[in-house]
Amino acid sequence: MLESIKTALRISSIDFDSEIIELIDAAKIELKISGVNKIDETDPLIMRAIIIYCKANFGYDNPDAKRFSESFDNLRQHLSSSSDYNEVI
Repeated sequence: MLESIKTALRISSIDFDSEIIELIDAAKIELKISGVNKIDETDPLIMRAIIIYCKANFGYDNPDAKRFSESFDNLRQHLSSSSDYNEVI
């Protein structure tokens, strides 16, 4: 997953790996808090949510951060309201 996120962020060095891993973990926690119980890293919607979260929160001067944050919030809401993602496991 790290390499997929780095590609999405257009990062090739290992300099930011620890920060990116923390963002991946934070995205998963955000999804769980919202009631998304099935966090399968191979699921395209889960992967998209994590990528969007990382794009919203990586770096300091990101002019698109608000747009990505809103996109993550919308996707998180849809996932949490879907029985495919919120059933108790």
